[in-house]
Amino acid sequence: MREMTPEDQLLKFSKMVRVGAVALIVGAAGLSMNSGVSADPISADQLAPVDVVAVSGLLDDVVVAEIEAAIERSTNNGAQAIVLQVNSRGAVVSRERMTQVLEKISSATIPVAVWVGPTGARAYGLSAQMLAVADVTAMAPGARIGHSGELLSVGGSLVSFGTADAMLTNSSIGFSDARKMGVLKNVGTDEGVPVVRNMLYALDGLTIDGRMLDTVVESLDSSGLMVRDATTARFFKLGLTGQLMHTVASPPVAYLLFAIGLSLLIFEFFTAGIGIAGFVGAVCLVLGVYGLAALPVHLWAVAMIVLAVFAFAIDVQVGVPRLWTGIGLALFSIASLTLYQPIDGSSMRMSWLTLVCGIAMMTLAFIVGMPSMVRTRFATPTIGREWMIGMEGIAQSDISPEGIVLVQSAKWHARANRSTPLVQGAVCRVVAIDGITLEVEPLEGAARDYREMRKPASE
Repeated sequence: MREMTPEDQLLKFSKMVRVGAVALIVGAAGLSMNSGVSADPISADQLAPVDVVAVSGLLDDVVVAEIEAAIERSTNNGAQAIVLQVNSRGAVVSRERMTQVLEKISSATIPVAVWVGPTGARAYGLSAQMLAVADVTAMAPGARIGHSGELLSVGGSLVSFGTADAMLTNSSIGFSDARKMGVLKNVGTDEGVPVVRNMLYALDGLTIDGRMLDTVVESLDSSGLMVRDATTARFFKLGLTGQLMHTVASPPVAYLLFAIGLSLLIFEFFTAGIGIAGFVGAVCLVLGVYGLAALPVHLWAVAMIVLAVFAFAIDVQVGVPRLWTGIGLALFSIASLTLYQPIDGSSMRMSWLTLVCGIAMMTLAFIVGMPSMVRTRFATPTIGREWMIGMEGIAQSDISPEGIVLVQSAKWHARANRSTPLVQGAVCRVVAIDGITLEVEPLEGAARDYREMRKPASE
């Protein structure tokens, strides 16, 4: 074999260099193609979801427990953040209980955002103080916050809205003022956050406790325009039982249930036996008591409602609305107007519609409905009180032509002929029964006219 000359070695080396360069070019092209496949943009469905929890109505024990449970749930279910959608006019839990909720929000390991929305929503009273401890706060256009009352202490220091502390204590502000005064945190939009989707956009790119939120995917559509798609929002609200208890604890519902429950029980008391009305009344009364117990009420106003119903019952017994019905209506109206105490500097007075409905309901029930229904039920043949005809009684009041008579140690509503009225203490005889009213006459000298169908005693 011929020995390779230096020229041959140089030629072989140049060939190896050319082959290596080609291999590098091909490898780079292949790597570029592979990287292009793996770098395809992800879809919004592949982003970690955001949990949205509705916080509406007065913050009672049911709602604050749901807030704490929601934070715990979102911490463990793969969510990258939790949004509390607030529309509340105050809290009826104690300040100590509300402090626990604020501490839970402040110390949560998952980013917590408070959004007062949608448009027209309110965050008043202690519920407004949740904005001071959340990681992100936002408001919808037209929403308002304020009337925060005395600020609570969380982690050894008072919660603060910055320069707005003094203003928010006894008044409220809208979105524009809240943004100018620095109340809203980590949301830079000038237009507010009108809907949940905008809230997801506002969270994108924020870094909370070293954790950056990724809630939006941007891509080009077929026409080359930039398209933004938000991550999945998972909505949560109170369960069926929790929603029932929360609804019962609202001021108008608790008031109406309590009044309806008492009325139905009074009706059932005067209509021999226990029926559907008694059962419904008992359920309404229990729910009404629960609702009133959860709300800041004047106990003397509750007592006035009970006394009003007893006053109604006195006239229901005689079957005719009289003085006691008027006293009952006066007591009930005063109690309705003063039932609830103000909370956090804001009024708890019910709407005029609720008050009108409640008072009108009681008026119609005890002036028109209750007496006629009671008379109808007592007038049925199954009651069987014909045995009272012919018995003697004593007038407990003047019967001219109507009054009260005592028969067999029981008081009854009585009616006498206008020609022969009875004075209090007079002895009389029962001659007929009309519903729950006894028709009576004196033992001697009873008047008779052509309209009377009763036959003479001699016949």
